[in-house]
Amino acid sequence: MSEPLILGIESTCDETGVALVRGRELLGDVVATSMDEYARFGGIIPEIASRAHLESFLPTLDAALERAGVGLADVDAIAVSAGPGLIGSLTVGVSAAKALAASLGKPIYGVNHVIGHIAVDELIDGPAPEHFIGLIVSGGHSSLLDIHGLATDVVELGSTLDDAAGEAFDKVGRLLGLPYPGGPHVDRLSQEGDVEAIRFPRGLAAAKDRERHRYDFSFSGLKTAVARYVESLADAGQEVPAADVCAAFSEAVNDSLTAKAVQACRDTGCDTLVIGGGFSANSRLRALAAQRCEAAGITLRLPPLKYCTDNGAQIAALGAEAVRAGVEPSPMDFAPDSGMPLDLPVAH
Repeated sequence: MSEPLILGIESTCDETGVALVRGRELLGDVVATSMDEYARFGGIIPEIASRAHLESFLPTLDAALERAGVGLADVDAIAVSAGPGLIGSLTVGVSAAKALAASLGKPIYGVNHVIGHIAVDELIDGPAPEHFIGLIVSGGHSSLLDIHGLATDVVELGSTLDDAAGEAFDKVGRLLGLPYPGGPHVDRLSQEGDVEAIRFPRGLAAAKDRERHRYDFSFSGLKTAVARYVESLADAGQEVPAADVCAAFSEAVNDSLTAKAVQACRDTGCDTLVIGGGFSANSRLRALAAQRCEAAGITLRLPPLKYCTDNGAQIAALGAEAVRAGVEPSPMDFAPDSGMPLDLPVAH
């Protein structure tokens, strides 16, 4: 007997994603984005994102069903991002998912979008081990998770105290006058620069912080250090070496992320690290994580670049895991939660 067919719906920010997964096989995945609409603002406008989801949902759903070669009547369960995210965007997706679940008479799972960034790896590399460490890095999140079950047992070991890694990259990109979103442009320039040209600080690296914030991150001070460096050169009438700034800044961020992720694996006795989220596409993060994991004897699992950013596949994957684990469906009256905690994989 074939495994249940799960329809996944993603609408936490500016991507409308719909995907269909059977077991750990991705049958169809379609994403519509409204990112281009925010370039002139230098950031996402929540009201525009919400309207874009309304306009994109039905065409995206139809395209995903067609690509998968199935109809709505074939769907066995529906998974939807319940949070964290922009409340207006979440409401569009959750409302659509509830309407489909009610009309089809199928169970609904309101799943945690952030944990979905880890779950999508199972569609690529197969079942995750029973116990592993997850590093979530994106524009809004930088968190270390101790995972004994993607849909049942997730504990947050630490998180950012201020800016997330992707957020810091975008802000530095804006500081250097790079196009929106700044993160990919900073990453590109960093590959042309000298990582040793400038020594930027590592957040929470002081002895007094290392135990208290063993698994936490801080990038606000680093961002300020970059701003002061650039301002000092500008005030002196000197040219800003943008490539070197990007390289040194990128090294500082990724040094902190990978060092603490490997330390968490050692401390918990885990031999597998899974990294997910939009910032997991960063070239230096991928290279440094691979280098440090190999040296420590840790298996590194990283999704392909196309699954780093928000997508329906990650939501369908986590929904499929919830069904496999026997998790009770969410009640129909669950509400979208912009601050959904990371120790809550499925809304209840």
